[in-house]
Amino acid sequence: MPEKDTIERAKKDAREGKSSSTQAGEFVREEMDHIREGKHGARSTKQAIAIGLSKARRAGVKLPAPRAGKVTEATRRAAARDTRKGAESPHRKPSRTRSRAVLGALKREGTNAASHAALSRQAHSSARRRTSAERSSSARQAARTTGLGGRRQAARKAARTRARSK
Repeated sequence: MPEKDTIERAKKDAREGKSSSTQAGEFVREEMDHIREGKHGARSTKQAIAIGLSKARRAGVKLPAPRAGKVTEATRRAAARDTRKGAESPHRKPSRTRSRAVLGALKREGTNAASHAALSRQAHSSARRRTSAERSSSARQAARTTGLGGRRQAARKAARTRARSK
């Protein structure tokens, strides 16, 4: 069950007109925090992200299932099921036995999945799968929604990066 402030942050993002993936990012952040706090672990960074996205869909974030060919059919079905569950209003009480079993399994996993290095590796490998044009357009979109302060901060960071790579 997502924490109340996570849902609140996601709703705030929605009110501000931010994308569904930005809203879902709040749930992924919560999951990473849980792993870092030692509440449970994850086998990989990808699994931790998947748990966060599933929670987001079930909380009502309008995040579409991945396109065919991008992931396995089972993953697409699970994502579609999570989206349906999020759209239903009367939620059934989750099975206590199943919840405890899932938590027990996750507790046995390590906490390295949420480390700075692991997240960096995941972001890098994810970015490499996208074309230059896709990366550029999402950067432009981010610049439009961050506002003046965010743009200034991003420009400074870009200048530092350029200076370092010379």
